[in-house]
Amino acid sequence: MSNSITATANRNDAGAMPGIDILALVGRILVAYMFIPAGFGKLMGFAGTVGYIASVGLPLPAVGAVIAIIVELGAGIALLLGYKTRIAAIVLAVFTLAASFFFHAYWAAPEAMKMVATLLFTKNIAIVGGLLALAAFGPGRLSIDKK
Repeated sequence: MSNSITATANRNDAGAMPGIDILALVGRILVAYMFIPAGFGKLMGFAGTVGYIASVGLPLPAVGAVIAIIVELGAGIALLLGYKTRIAAIVLAVFTLAASFFFHAYWAAPEAMKMVATLLFTKNIAIVGGLLALAAFGPGRLSIDKK
């Protein structure tokens, strides 16, 4: 019994597992890589972003584009740096989940586009899972938060 208690205590100790902070850093970098370039792309192609948002029938597409840019760049950079990581991860998870339903609605896609829409929706749901894990377990010690 004491071995399982010790093993659990060691897993919860930030220094007990060699490389865990490196894995957390690499994970944050890879997840942030999805959001930061997307945010810059939306910023540089603002009119196209507004048009795309309008094409799915969402109201106030310019406001939606600004929100998407702020979330993707702001929370994406925060995630990358490990600053307010848990909050950034939750914001990105909610954003990604909402975007999945509005922009990758595979159930309403034409048959020729159904497979790609399903793949994109499923990928986004998996990313939401990763973001929730970051929110639960934190950024690691190689971060501004250092948790």
